[in-house]
Amino acid sequence: MRTPDPVAVDSLLRRPAPRPVPAADSPYWLFYREVARVQLAGWLPSQPARVLDLSGPGGYADELVAGGHEVLLVRSDPSDVLVDAPGPGRVLPVLADTRSLTWLADRSVDLVLAESRMLSTCLAAEVTAEHLARVLRSGGRLLLAVESLSLGLARLADQGRWAELADVPAADVVLVPDDDGSITRCFWPEELVALLTDVGLEVDWVRPRSVLTPATVERALDQGGRAALRTLVETEVALAEERQGEATGLHLLASARRP
Repeated sequence: MRTPDPVAVDSLLRRPAPRPVPAADSPYWLFYREVARVQLAGWLPSQPARVLDLSGPGGYADELVAGGHEVLLVRSDPSDVLVDAPGPGRVLPVLADTRSLTWLADRSVDLVLAESRMLSTCLAAEVTAEHLARVLRSGGRLLLAVESLSLGLARLADQGRWAELADVPAADVVLVPDDDGSITRCFWPEELVALLTDVGLEVDWVRPRSVLTPATVERALDQGGRAALRTLVETEVALAEERQGEATGLHLLASARRP
């Protein structure tokens, strides 16, 4: 067996490690949004529906209205509630806490879209999930994104929290502190399935939002520009479907329905 070159090993160890989450101005997020848009289009019904949109600023109200859906667009900041989305559907702005749906009646919406990673930002995720299930009509469907266990492990390592990282295999819940003092809950697929099942939902699938690494995407877009974007998105959507049940990537995407 060839002995590693000590100089090469030292060079690798000194090289700055990539951050777990790409910078806000990274081209990765252009790719991410296109992937999310394609995944959403494949999930939405062809017939108009009443959609509770908890996706926060930068969500997908335009796509929903263009598809003819009636959108209950929930915002917690008054400056974010005015949305001009042309199309056959319409937007009904609501100023409320996206983490608590006590203001919404039982079985009042056909679809719930939660692209905001809301269950990851709620320490009482089980209570929030109960509300998500409660407001759905029979046959109604839920699509939500959460932070993955893979991202949680990477963030703990990036923060040098080795004790917490070592405890992850035995932990029932993985909580990761953020730089701003908040706490994020990260999920593995089996945990997310159990949480949604416990509130009475039937889980269709849990899959990665993205499989391609941010570094791969950034490099491909840097070399190929927008011409590479379509190929990357098509590749990603296919890979995510193949990796169903895995915790790969930054976020997990789950689809569930109320019987």
